[in-house]
Amino acid sequence: MKRSIHYLEYLYCHLLIVFLIGRVGFILNNRCVEEMSFLDAVGACWRGFVGHDLMVAALLLAVPWLVGLLALKRPSLRLRAWLTPYYIIMGLCMAVIIVADAVMYEFWQFKLGMVVLSYASSPEGTTNSVSFAYIFVRFAAFLLLALWTIVPCILFTPKTLPKGQAERLWMRNISIIWTFLIVSAFCFMSEGDVYGNPHRSFANHAAVNPVYAFAKSIRFTDDYGKRYNLLPEEDRTDFFRGLYPEPADDIQDTLLTTQRPDIVVAFIEGFGSRFVKELGGLPDVAPGWSRLIPEGIFWENYYSNSFRTDRGTVSAFSGWLSYPDVGLMKQTEFHPALPSLTRTLEQHGYETGYIYGGAMTNMGKRQYLEDMGFRNLYDDTAFTPEQKSGSWGVPDSIACQKACEIVKDWQGGQHFLVVQTLSSHEPWDVPYHRLDDKKLNAFAYTDYSVACMVDSLRQLPQWDNLLVILIPDHGFLYKQSYDDPGFFRAPMLWLGGAVTEPRRMDILMNQSDIPATLLSQMGIQHKDFPWSRNVLSRTYTYPFVYCNYPAGMLFADSTGTSIYDINGDAVMMEQPNDNGQRILRAKAILQTSYDQLNNLRLP
Repeated sequence: MKRSIHYLEYLYCHLLIVFLIGRVGFILNNRCVEEMSFLDAVGACWRGFVGHDLMVAALLLAVPWLVGLLALKRPSLRLRAWLTPYYIIMGLCMAVIIVADAVMYEFWQFKLGMVVLSYASSPEGTTNSVSFAYIFVRFAAFLLLALWTIVPCILFTPKTLPKGQAERLWMRNISIIWTFLIVSAFCFMSEGDVYGNPHRSFANHAAVNPVYAFAKSIRFTDDYGKRYNLLPEEDRTDFFRGLYPEPADDIQDTLLTTQRPDIVVAFIEGFGSRFVKELGGLPDVAPGWSRLIPEGIFWENYYSNSFRTDRGTVSAFSGWLSYPDVGLMKQTEFHPALPSLTRTLEQHGYETGYIYGGAMTNMGKRQYLEDMGFRNLYDDTAFTPEQKSGSWGVPDSIACQKACEIVKDWQGGQHFLVVQTLSSHEPWDVPYHRLDDKKLNAFAYTDYSVACMVDSLRQLPQWDNLLVILIPDHGFLYKQSYDDPGFFRAPMLWLGGAVTEPRRMDILMNQSDIPATLLSQMGIQHKDFPWSRNVLSRTYTYPFVYCNYPAGMLFADSTGTSIYDINGDAVMMEQPNDNGQRILRAKAILQTSYDQLNNLRLP
């Protein structure tokens, strides 16, 4: 009898225990990201308990509460039978969110949100990155957590409520308490409340309830302009003014010996500053870069726009900003309105091609490349079965060799070729063994492959008219987090016979600035690239970089660097302090960039 009356309290305590188990699992599974002391872990659990868990559990029990109220009117209602389907759905959803959040954080280091669905719909990205055993263990954890959530919920729920008058009065009183809990959950829950230390990303993220974080990421409107209204319109206009000046073709510095070079771009997987000694990175990982840097134009303050290949591809070849929760590569409705470096070069007589040693199905890569005007696409089908030895497809050395073979056949006209590497990626299986650390060894292999490609191109007669651009698609989180600016900072190197002389460039620039800067050097207008800045123009009077990822963004200028967590509304880093001016400019860019998305849509 007493158990029947208090079933909501039993369910409430049970869900709180489930959240505690999930949080402990999150901390233990991600020890490779950051080791937390026992006291820090207890602090994260407590902040999550009072900040989110109490409220999320109340919201999840809104349906049992409503059905319980209905049972007061109809004592014969079979309560357990009505609620069992809800418990099954709730338990499965909770389990998949909690486990996926704990598992994916190791790779992405931000809380699980709707952005993950765009990657989940391309499952080869997951299956190529990890082993079957890894997937099996995580799936088993999901099943166990789902059963642990569902079965007690069913057993705690009485088949019917007591029929006595005293019990009904007691249930009515209890309903008042639950009304307060559910209303307060809607009104007072805020993710930022659990951010105990703005400089401890992992501790903050451990405290965030994963179910709440995922639910908060769901968008109920197709109006992109309403997603991030961080500033009043007047403030947004003031802080955005002058950040992206009108496109100008004038140049203060000539870097090329010809305006119509043949161009080869090595688009290098995950190769951030962490692996390049000349940018303060680890020594001996990239001796190829170290050898080539003195031979070309090295851009020391170049920053990737985002955290993933699909975002970086659009920034590099469309000159467009990246977005925390929108991937333009896959959303084909935006493609016709996107500017394209490839199409612009094709209009000036260039033959275009793209080499990728894997399948071009991941994240809609092939469709984007075709829509941007790449005419000759070489994927894993362009290679023999014997050449495919990696989980993702053809190893980098073979893909780079393919690029050399194509360049060797160039006779007359102008050519633009991109070769995208893939070996410096989970699961790090490469035909190369120089470093003991498996991850670093994979990056060393990619460095070796790209350097050998440059050496081979140097032997060809096409070298004299060749511009070789080495750029990464994004950085990689090797013993660092997003509040380390080194993740976004990256190497960029221009080589080849078309380069005037070796030098170092210290100007701040983004990945999205490549089209405007390159086209200006070639004497080609770039008015179709509103977010791409010619960093060698006289109008580029305020150098800065802006980068983002699903949970935050970075803004750096000559005064320093700031990193802001969007979800927690917290400044993660500000060196030196500038009274929030850099953050306000970053907010203005984010808000304006989402406004522009609506303009890209087809009528």
